[in-house]
Amino acid sequence: MAAFGLPNFGQLTDAFRKAQQIQQDAQKLQEELEAMEIKGSNEDGRANIWLSGNQEPLKVSLDPSLFVEGQTVTEKAIIDALKAAYNQSTETMKERMEELTGGLNFNLPGINEES
Repeated sequence: MAAFGLPNFGQLTDAFRKAQQIQQDAQKLQEELEAMEIKGSNEDGRANIWLSGNQEPLKVSLDPSLFVEGQTVTEKAIIDALKAAYNQSTETMKERMEELTGGLNFNLPGINEES
């Protein structure tokens, strides 16, 4: 009964199956992101920070020579490494989410149509 622009039952069933699969894939992706170790380094590589794919801090490695150069240099190196790790982590998450949702099309009238 599609009199009011409603999709038929088969389309709805297919859409729910696809949604369920995406939910399962999203859970798997979440677990994969949590297990990742993504390294970010400052420009000269003396400060390194590792984050998970979910941007959870995991570890830090600082070359002792940074401390000799003083607090300002050390802090800048840490921030630069953190930014690099964060950018890499968010890019990885974005790419993986695009893979997960790529080609998402439930073929439901009115839902995927451009206004």
